[in-house]
Amino acid sequence: MPLRDHFRSPLDDVHSWDELHGMWPAMIVRELVQVLPEPYYAAPGVHLGTLYEIDVATYREPPPGHSLIKEDDAQASPYVAPSPTLTQEAHLPQEDVYEIRIYDSRRNRRLVAAIELVSPSNKDRPESRANFVSKVAALLKQDVCVSIVDVVSIRCCNLYAELLSLVACHDPALSEPPAGMYAVTARMRHDGSLPIMDNWYYQLDIGQPLPTIPIWLTVSQAISLQLESSYEEACRSLRID
Repeated sequence: MPLRDHFRSPLDDVHSWDELHGMWPAMIVRELVQVLPEPYYAAPGVHLGTLYEIDVATYREPPPGHSLIKEDDAQASPYVAPSPTLTQEAHLPQEDVYEIRIYDSRRNRRLVAAIELVSPSNKDRPESRANFVSKVAALLKQDVCVSIVDVVSIRCCNLYAELLSLVACHDPALSEPPAGMYAVTARMRHDGSLPIMDNWYYQLDIGQPLPTIPIWLTVSQAISLQLESSYEEACRSLRID
């Protein structure tokens, strides 16, 4: 089935684009469950507005009666934070995050891959685009494989092209100007002391099927993600024709 335009009439007269973005991550996780080997697993994440989270140490509460103060420090004075050096009104950019993360449960829930679904708020302003690109660059620097799926038809910028500009690279597969809709996987590896970025880029077009993209768990082990089947399942669940 072809890619629909979820951001223009007639489809957006009936279904908001965020219905797809809310459902698709779950369908991608369902797809990944079929192909992820032990001990890897995937989890969806949808964060609206300015919600950011830290994954470490948020998975179980201390038992009843447990104190966060070590016994050796029980007699010490409690820590009192100093006054802030600056207090002022600040307006953080409102950005939505739709993503799927893949973890290696053998290594203290180590993140190995992230799949980012681009939303309009990721592309609407220079600072929003810079924040998204910086996030992707930080994940790549930590040897996390990152896939970007952008079906936002109402914003013509290409965040992958901006990522390449940040790292002073160029992909000849990019059109001029770069297409606004695409899917890409990027991963870092090392050739001796030389850092190497590998990219798999696919331009997306309304009315055309979505590609199958690689997701790298290690430098030598990859799985395939069929975007088409997860997308169709999301549309079917939402009764999007």
